[in-house]
Amino acid sequence: MRQKKIPVRKCIGCAEMKEKKQLVRVVKAPDVKDDNGEIIQRGEISVDLTGKKPGRGAYICGNPDCLAAARKAKRFERAFSCKIPDEIYDRLVDELKKH
Repeated sequence: MRQKKIPVRKCIGCAEMKEKKQLVRVVKAPDVKDDNGEIIQRGEISVDLTGKKPGRGAYICGNPDCLAAARKAKRFERAFSCKIPDEIYDRLVDELKKH
């Protein structure tokens, strides 16, 4: 009998490949656009504990050092193609501590 494949993802902080269950998904929701295609509202960046929220996702370890490394190298900004304010990083730190 074949063994089921275990999904693996890369942490953007330490760049290690780990099982998807060990990582926390950070997601940027899709932008809201009007009929002309102009952006009305930017997508919100949040922690996705269920792994089912729509949008672009990036994975990170629960380790605060990984988050600090990702913040210093601006890896979230590169993954989501947008500027990320300091308030969002502070909120991510709080949510990762809860997790």
